[in-house]
Amino acid sequence: MLCFTWLLGFMDTSQEQEQEFGILLKQGAEGRVFASTFVGRQCVIKERFSKKYRHPLLDSKLTLKRLNAEARCMTKARRLGVPTPVLYAVDPILHTLTFEYVDGLSVKDILLGFGSSGVNEERLNDIATQIGNAVGKLHDGGLVHGDLTTSNMIIKNSDNQLVLIDFGLSFTSTIPEDKAVDLSSCLSNLILLTNNADFGDEPDGENPGGVQKGVEAVVLHPEQASSSEATGQEAHDGRMM
Repeated sequence: MLCFTWLLGFMDTSQEQEQEFGILLKQGAEGRVFASTFVGRQCVIKERFSKKYRHPLLDSKLTLKRLNAEARCMTKARRLGVPTPVLYAVDPILHTLTFEYVDGLSVKDILLGFGSSGVNEERLNDIATQIGNAVGKLHDGGLVHGDLTTSNMIIKNSDNQLVLIDFGLSFTSTIPEDKAVDLSSCLSNLILLTNNADFGDEPDGENPGGVQKGVEAVVLHPEQASSSEATGQEAHDGRMM
């Protein structure tokens, strides 16, 4: 009876918190993401919710550990020179992270958009170079993202700068195999976009393979970035392979 009462109380609290956090943007297996405000600024709140099947004490410890790990990895990535959202606050009681709202489109949406609007080679080259530089800095600094998909790469509307988000699965490692798996998830995601390339193509066939061309540019370009004069002293940061 006591456990049942505790669960009811927890569910009520969870519903109240959801209303207080803001507008629900996305929900995954590990948490929820809300659009909200922080001291007058537009922000994003990520809540790691409890797992009902775990003992409450163990659940609290694990959730807090992963919350702190995500905050540390995001902060480390920023110190390494990788653009990430600014972390505003960590709440160990509500198990939330509050960070900067990034106004922009995901790389996934941009690539899919090329299927219907045509391939912008100049923009593709810029995105590919930024991806290579960001991943190179992460891995050179001993940090593995853990979920390196095009959905977790945002291109800001204001200056077209790439921003990496969602460090919930990130960890520190100097093992080459861990970094290879990180790259594999990114490439697998790009290949998946290629397989669905006809989704964004024009029905009259005027722009066949638009998405595929975009994907190929993103995959192939970072290998060339290390020899580009534009990368200068940061050439080693631009490698993807």
